[in-house]
Amino acid sequence: MFVLKKFMTTKLTLSIDDSIIGKAKKFAKSQNKSLSKLIENYLKIITLDQEKIHGNEEISPFIKSLQGSISDSENINYKKEMEKLIAEKHL
Repeated sequence: MFVLKKFMTTKLTLSIDDSIIGKAKKFAKSQNKSLSKLIENYLKIITLDQEKIHGNEEISPFIKSLQGSISDSENINYKKEMEKLIAEKHL
């Protein structure tokens, strides 16, 4: 069964440089879309990316503070590190 969802739209006022608006309107027209639809799609993309990264749960300030503290290039064996921490805790 196909269910049609109805979404409410809200009018939004933005302050954007005139030259950018002109270019954006030309681009939207070349894509056969309205500028509003183009911006809406962009906002969908960036908010979905954030949901994929962070999930729907709020990240605690402590966890946010750890962001970037470990480089991906470091060769860390997380299993061994966890085993060390557990062993130290129980000594």
